[in-house]
Amino acid sequence: MFVDAADLDTKSSYKLLIGGIIPRAIAWVSTESVDGVGNLAPVSFFTAVGRKPPMLSISMQPRSDGVTLKDTFVNIRDTGEFVINMATLPQADHLHRSAFEFDTDVDEFEALGLETAPSQAVRPPRIKDAPLAFECKLNRIIPVEGSLDHVVWGEVVRFYIRDDLYLEGGRIDTGAIPAVGRLAAEYTLVNTVFTTPLDDELVTTHAGQRMHRLDEQAADWSPIDTEAWSPSGSTMSGGSER
Repeated sequence: MFVDAADLDTKSSYKLLIGGIIPRAIAWVSTESVDGVGNLAPVSFFTAVGRKPPMLSISMQPRSDGVTLKDTFVNIRDTGEFVINMATLPQADHLHRSAFEFDTDVDEFEALGLETAPSQAVRPPRIKDAPLAFECKLNRIIPVEGSLDHVVWGEVVRFYIRDDLYLEGGRIDTGAIPAVGRLAAEYTLVNTVFTTPLDDELVTTHAGQRMHRLDEQAADWSPIDTEAWSPSGSTMSGGSER
């Protein structure tokens, strides 16, 4: 079937975007307010956009009320600094819970019980147990016409890489990282790796299989069908991305 984007409201369009762009890397973004209050939020509209200087992009919607700008965006806009942390399986629950819409005066590192480590070049800290982190300075903010969504570009001024992951020649040992990605409203563990070509029988076998669930939900269950899900990216009663 074909769906005309002009016929879709924001919620319907968002469902098709997050279900059709998979898996998505998750930027677990640390910021501080101008008053020094720590903030943490997962954002899966996230990618690299440049190499020299290294540049990253994150896109954010307003809060679930549709009009209030999220603390992450406000902090980046007002301070010009943020850190993108990599989320891994041992941190998945903290990642999930960091999508709650906390009050602006709540330090989310403390609320979530996450230990921080100081950054070198920016004020917001990184998550201590994150294997990689990108310290960023704001490069530009691009408003999305017709909405309160914003695209943020950040220049990476420091890379943090855990020592055991930094290989000779400047390569990261990606196979040693239990990275977590985003599907529609769920997560996926990156735990296979391959180059092509693969054996035809192997391809046929895997192409016809549903994803294996690590939780105990039914094969076709989705948080999108629950009241906890919000087209803002925030989770109303359990956690998601913000």
